[in-house]
Amino acid sequence: MANPKKSALGRGLSALLESAETDITTGENAGGRATVGSIAMINVSQIEANPFQPRTRFESTALDELAESIRTHGIIQPVTVRKVGNDSYQLISGERRFRASQLAGLDEVPAYVRVANDQTMLEMALVENIQREDLNPIEVAISYKRLIEECDLTHEGLSEKISKSRSNITNFLRLLKLPPEIQMALQKGLISMGHARALINIDDLEKQLEIFERIIDEVLSVRDVENLARKAKAPKPTKNEEQQVKQFYSDARRNLSDQLSAKVDLKFLPKGNGKITIEFSNEYDLNRIMDLINK
Repeated sequence: MANPKKSALGRGLSALLESAETDITTGENAGGRATVGSIAMINVSQIEANPFQPRTRFESTALDELAESIRTHGIIQPVTVRKVGNDSYQLISGERRFRASQLAGLDEVPAYVRVANDQTMLEMALVENIQREDLNPIEVAISYKRLIEECDLTHEGLSEKISKSRSNITNFLRLLKLPPEIQMALQKGLISMGHARALINIDDLEKQLEIFERIIDEVLSVRDVENLARKAKAPKPTKNEEQQVKQFYSDARRNLSDQLSAKVDLKFLPKGNGKITIEFSNEYDLNRIMDLINK
């Protein structure tokens, strides 16, 4: 029989909280304290942060906007906590809502109260983090890595829990093999996931960083980088072959220059094509060159 907890996690954190195993009811005990399995109003001062929270940076402007919304409309979705003492609780999920509630000056917040051990808290925090829409690819990759290593999951097990394909998981994990400067650029949105995936295929670190710098400086497309990556992986020409290629382009440049009686430059582009630049000194010189080309 399938494990109901695994199935719920695969559909998302909300599904887990609503599953029969969670057994959530609304109410407090006779002493006015929130009981496990209930949704209750809990004093903000009694709730401590989740030590397993994978997200360490919260954008201040977005928090201020959420705080203003909470002042106006209240908290629409309760946070989730576990009971760690008679009057003390620890966040399982909803830290952004909790922080915004503190900014809004709330004394109490609505919360699901449930039982969870450290392993379950880490797993739930990571799964909720993955389901956020504003994560950058590196944050997703780090969450995948932590779930696999710290929750002792295989790629297949993780695939079932988060309802993502194994290839999706593998593609994100490979991003963590990139040099720190490329990972940082991906986090800041300076390059796309497509750029990063193309760069991963370049084994030579020096070449990888060289192409990365060209992406930034020349605003290369993903297709450009894929072409450059294929060339970087191609067998290197022998010294004799390199000399022949250099000689061919040198001869071509010199022949054009001689035929047109003008300075000619050849520029090679990432896609394998190129540009020919012909200099002229004045309108008469330009007409002379055009006449030669049109012959």
